[in-house]
Amino acid sequence: MEKPQALIFDVNETLLDLSALRDSVGAALGGKPELLPLWFRMLLHYSLVATVGDRYQNFGQIGVATLQMLAQNQGIARSTKQAQEALAPIRSLPPHPDVIPAFDLIKEKGYPMYTLTNSSFAGLKAQMAHAGLTDYFEELCSVEALHMFKPPAHVYRWMAHKEDLQHARCMMVAAHGWDVAGAQWAGMQTAFVSRPGQQMYPLGEKPHVIVSDLLELASRLP
Repeated sequence: MEKPQALIFDVNETLLDLSALRDSVGAALGGKPELLPLWFRMLLHYSLVATVGDRYQNFGQIGVATLQMLAQNQGIARSTKQAQEALAPIRSLPPHPDVIPAFDLIKEKGYPMYTLTNSSFAGLKAQMAHAGLTDYFEELCSVEALHMFKPPAHVYRWMAHKEDLQHARCMMVAAHGWDVAGAQWAGMQTAFVSRPGQQMYPLGEKPHVIVSDLLELASRLP
């Protein structure tokens, strides 16, 4: 592995455990917590629609809209306020158990760390503060400043340039195959974290590093 200049982390599912949303989202969908992954996939889908259509709205707004759409598919009408209340716990998600021990080791090795997330900046700050992760990062970066969601190549290069980093020497760390593929197509080094239910994109390039969790990544960093 070539030693990266900096590590850039996706947030939702990579660092934070979305399963804490199961009860509130499931209740909003008529008692079907198993639909949480489908809602998140819809959120990602429509964030890409917003990017391609050049009609940016923040991640929270799209999350509410897609939850209303999914509820309608279940024959349930949910107001904007009801959908917002169901999604409120997304700002207080717990970190996966491996995150803080891994971050401690990464800091010991001297790597600067950044976020790059589709979440709004206000949502990101709340998430990191609640999870106790804020102080690990040099900067909390959200695509909100660019008004373009991942994974277009421009997003990754923009973030690196904004932080005076060389994008080819940065490593994007994510548990999503699409995110890793996008970063690698942009010329970044990549690490895929094999969280349960996540897979690499078969038509993407092979990630530079594939790990079961962040502790394994931390131990393998030069």
